[in-house]
Amino acid sequence: MSLRRVALADLTVRGERAFREVPLYGRLKACLHDDGVVFLVADGEAANPDRVRFLNLTFWHAGETSDVLVDDSIEADVVAHAAWHHAAGRALATGLPPTAAALLLGESVASAFDVYVVGRMLRTGRQTAYLRSQMPLMAAAAAEAGFEAAGVAAMFQTVADDPDEAFADLRGLLFESSLALLACAGPGEAAACLLRFESHRFSCLLHHFALSSWVLYARAYAGSPVAEDAAMLADAAMRASPRALAWLEAHWLPRA
Repeated sequence: MSLRRVALADLTVRGERAFREVPLYGRLKACLHDDGVVFLVADGEAANPDRVRFLNLTFWHAGETSDVLVDDSIEADVVAHAAWHHAAGRALATGLPPTAAALLLGESVASAFDVYVVGRMLRTGRQTAYLRSQMPLMAAAAAEAGFEAAGVAAMFQTVADDPDEAFADLRGLLFESSLALLACAGPGEAAACLLRFESHRFSCLLHHFALSSWVLYARAYAGSPVAEDAAMLADAAMRASPRALAWLEAHWLPRA
């Protein structure tokens, strides 16, 4: 079993044509190129998709070379996700192991961007491969949470109406709920914690994301809390900004 280090320039990016119409995608991709971020490509037995999925879910923040691919290709949404992780790590770096807040903030930004992308693509009126793969998964999560078909359609309509606001709302929910779950001592406490977020418009999507992996990883690997956590300050700044993505673009994705 081996994992090869491969630069983004040497990978085939799938689904990129549709993503070129998504604001910030070009900046995110350039961020990886400019900083020389590499990916790990699995060879031999390691190329089993289930094993690659396990590695990505279990070691999702293990340094600059944590994203594992099945072959020498990568989906455009994975490029964006990896770039947000990298940008968060760079912006929140202190020279010490990242705090739990820093880990969870990076993941909440990267994951909420998925919904932003859905909204931007829905506005074009074209059925893209990304929409065909992601919308059924989100719809299934919403249905499991008790949403009927009309409610799911209405939720997607609000995302299309204002993708920026959808990103900001979901990012805030993911960050706040994962931080709260991190502090829970057991299932009873966690169940009560989740109930606090039931009224949020995106609460039906909470279990679409791997919150369990986020919380367990933060518990295992987060550094010691600090008095003035840059992640908490960034979260407050994004909440205060009229457009959270514009704030991120200005502070996490500076132009060369």
